[in-house]
Amino acid sequence: MRKWLLVYFLRFLKSNKDFNWSLLVVVLIRKLHTRNPDSALNGRLYPGHIQTNAVQKALLAVGSGVAALQNPYRHDMVAVLGETTGHLALFKLKHRMSKDPEGCSVLTERPRIRLSTLDLSQMSTLPDGSLGREYLRFLEDNNVTPDTRADVKFVDDEELAYVMQRYREVHDLIHTILGMPTNMLGEVAVKVFEAAQTGLPMCIMGAVLGPLRLSKSRMQKLVQSLGPWALRNGSRARCLLSVFYERRWDQNLEELRKELNIEPPPLITPAKSKKAAS
Repeated sequence: MRKWLLVYFLRFLKSNKDFNWSLLVVVLIRKLHTRNPDSALNGRLYPGHIQTNAVQKALLAVGSGVAALQNPYRHDMVAVLGETTGHLALFKLKHRMSKDPEGCSVLTERPRIRLSTLDLSQMSTLPDGSLGREYLRFLEDNNVTPDTRADVKFVDDEELAYVMQRYREVHDLIHTILGMPTNMLGEVAVKVFEAAQTGLPMCIMGAVLGPLRLSKSRMQKLVQSLGPWALRNGSRARCLLSVFYERRWDQNLEELRKELNIEPPPLITPAKSKKAAS
């Protein structure tokens, strides 16, 4: 077993008690990448795959987990955490998708949600209230694109790597379906839903620890309405990874919610600004 990762880790701890965890993860990833050149002989299961052993995964999980707690908007750290801790949950998700006819089609055809696969012009002509139009509006309002979702690297199974990639690329669609904004309250509500849906450790961690970053008023909204709603619907809804969204852009969003057994989201009233309150 290689010991260079442990040596790096101990040196960081000794030299800097307040070291940058995200920097540590970046250094480890670069080191791993140089030791895993682009060759099938070096364990590459799919383009971009980086083979890791149990110790390496543990170090990446710890480093990315602490970095994600320090800054939940570090999507690169959240991605590493999900990939290094989610094997069992991904296996269960794949099995669940394979038992669903539509989910089985997703696993077989492996569609990708990227700018190169979306017809944004056509989607913009869809009627208000349709899945495609509301998804496009979500992307525009939040100034994000599906291309911001990183490719999977550390999942050591080619099929499970696609399941993780699919989860990552439908995250914004889950926001759209749930009607949740991208502020901290909305993200925590989505994480509660995803934790119940997927069982992914990173989602569970986000659902449990994310509320610690909420203000008192937003925590009250989470506890009284959004949290129970997200947990209830995440537990009983059809698996959202089994939906072939690319074939449903023109479907009415309310009808899709009913089909997926998801209740309409609670009304979220924006918090009053300090200036207005005074």
